[in-house]
Amino acid sequence: MAENLLRALAQLRTRLLDPETLVRAVASGRQRAGSPRWRRVELRYVDLKAGRHLQVTAYDETQAHTSNHLAGDAARDAVDDLLEEPFGNWHLTTTTETLQLRVTRKGEALVHATAQASPAEVDRGHDRGKERLLPEDDPLFRALGLADAEGRLKPSRRDKHRQVEEFLRLLDAAVTEAIDKGQLRLPTPDAPLRVADLGCGNAYLTLAAERYLAGVRGLPVRLVGVDVKEQSREHNEKVAGELDLDAEFVVGTIGGAELDPAPEVVLALHACDTATDEALARAVEWEATLVLAAPCCHHDVAAQLRRSPTPAPYAMLTRHGILRERLADTLTDALRATLMRLQGYRVDVVQFVESKHTPRNTLLRATRTGAPVTGGSLRREYDDLVDTWGIRPRLAELIDGR
Repeated sequence: MAENLLRALAQLRTRLLDPETLVRAVASGRQRAGSPRWRRVELRYVDLKAGRHLQVTAYDETQAHTSNHLAGDAARDAVDDLLEEPFGNWHLTTTTETLQLRVTRKGEALVHATAQASPAEVDRGHDRGKERLLPEDDPLFRALGLADAEGRLKPSRRDKHRQVEEFLRLLDAAVTEAIDKGQLRLPTPDAPLRVADLGCGNAYLTLAAERYLAGVRGLPVRLVGVDVKEQSREHNEKVAGELDLDAEFVVGTIGGAELDPAPEVVLALHACDTATDEALARAVEWEATLVLAAPCCHHDVAAQLRRSPTPAPYAMLTRHGILRERLADTLTDALRATLMRLQGYRVDVVQFVESKHTPRNTLLRATRTGAPVTGGSLRREYDDLVDTWGIRPRLAELIDGR
């Protein structure tokens, strides 16, 4: 239920000014009435030689600006300045609760607070490395076999852990932005966020997503994983049960998955070849708000390139097998991104982990705008590209066949 914004901010202020219990706070997004000076601001308390300070890290479009304010009057002034900025969303974690505040179009506050299952640990260190979204000793990593019984990461599995960490950062940013902009509703215990992972396999990233969104962010989440292998279902349900995660796993094909109600967030993480296309097509069919797809192999377009004559003057791009395969990768994901744009999604193609950790490091992040592109230059560019190379993307066939 919406409430008075000034009253909600006053309650938020009390929590922000408590140097004993505040773990971390993040302000982001914008209100309808205006834009804040900063794209995003993070707050936490740190212990310096001069005493405990409120550390404020403010991000503009290019860099971060960090300032420290002594707990007391200086910290209060810094907090009051930030509360006057027209941020659209505040996310706050204390030792006992997680609180989410979103400003509505009418200038009211929607507040959702969730009690922590156990007291959250507070890191007051000033000089620290990049903050982990899930600590290395989280039970998830032991359950997935990435860490040993003492919670130490196995050297042979550090690349997988890095992949999980960087994926969570992208997921966190995408969900936060979609909620800030009102594209994704703020979930409640009675109406949790519906997430589906299509072609989930052994669900490393799936389970990490549920663990982070629900356990760290405090967002009510209901996750369903779909995979054709019964072995995967048994493994994933066992891990989810050990960690007490609210996740369900079903056996079936991506194209045949019947999920009711339809998911709001669709993940397709390293689904092989055209399975990624099937997942994207289902996301479009369900009108999912947010889609994150990390493609695996790209055999379909590569096979079409081998069968079709190379158009002039591009023969040198397909003369060598390894270059033809890389060209197929690029063409496939470029066409996928364009087809999603034509279906009414804003699409970014990003690298979510360095190539030294995994060659499968491209991620398509799509947010539904609800405004399909029916013609114009984008459609002409797409038609020209597929006609020139004589290829027919599987995603186009799936979308046209709906």
